[in-house]
Amino acid sequence: MMFDSPLATAPDYSHEADLQARGARIVAGVDEAGRGPLAGPVVVSAVVLDPLAIPAGLNDSKKLNQEQREALFELVMASALAVSVVVAPPSIILSHNIRGATLWAMAQAACGLALRPDRVLIDGRDVPMGLPCAGLALIGGDGRSVSIAAASIVAKVTRDRMCAIMDCDAPAFGFAGHKGYGTARHMAALVEHGPCRHHREAFAPVAEARLRLLAMADLTLDKPAL
Repeated sequence: MMFDSPLATAPDYSHEADLQARGARIVAGVDEAGRGPLAGPVVVSAVVLDPLAIPAGLNDSKKLNQEQREALFELVMASALAVSVVVAPPSIILSHNIRGATLWAMAQAACGLALRPDRVLIDGRDVPMGLPCAGLALIGGDGRSVSIAAASIVAKVTRDRMCAIMDCDAPAFGFAGHKGYGTARHMAALVEHGPCRHHREAFAPVAEARLRLLAMADLTLDKPAL
């Protein structure tokens, strides 16, 4: 089932309240971070907010700066009734494709909540299979539902922290700065060094960089010895 996407200025608790009025005691919000980058995992979070302790300022993580996200992350983790985080690494992205990996992680995150939800609100158009209950897709949900907004913040902050660890492991690529997106610096490093273990092999720029390295290796092997 999918709701239409109306114009909204900020997320609120109206979708959760409507479902609760119809008998859903526990409503979770689910969102992801990192579908677009060339490297790193897709991270999904599921959050069940306490309706009596909803942190002020929750919004789509993309509309918040890093300081705001970090502060809200701490508030959500301290006040939410349940939080679950699931990581789909590049190996899962390769085997499932990016959409399939995201949907897989969404279902796993919802199933991983300490409180079993009666309904799950999901950002986007798709309702993944394998949820523990019925799911409702909300287009632009991270700007409409505070539960989804909270999930988007948890997923984004978690992924950003993982990118900082990736940066320590492979400093030539600058993952801490661009978070795996195809910036000019990242593309230049990819051409110079070729992909590392954090890259998504099926994504075109990464596959092309791998092929260039293989071609260069072949040329080196074919070059006659002096």
